[in-house]
Amino acid sequence: MKDPQLLAIEQSVRAAVASRQGDAVALLAVLRLLESLHREIETGAFAAALPQTRRELYDFLLDIETQGGWPYIYRRSLESFLTYLRKTEANAGHDAPA
Repeated sequence: MKDPQLLAIEQSVRAAVASRQGDAVALLAVLRLLESLHREIETGAFAAALPQTRRELYDFLLDIETQGGWPYIYRRSLESFLTYLRKTEANAGHDAPA
């Protein structure tokens, strides 16, 4: 189930897009706004909330890999990175999650 607040945002964006159908300039304005918000969140609140430990980072990346959903990071790259982390954990003698 989606977060109700996020669902409301999604519905608002969809309504804004629907009311601008056929108007490339107006749709471009929506895309620019979304991109601007994305950058603001990514460099502000998101960056501040990133994991602080290796274990937290691994769990965070594993969640991204299994749930999908980090814009601009291709799934294939995450698979490679998680494989690297598993090997590093194993080589360091730590228990790596399966």
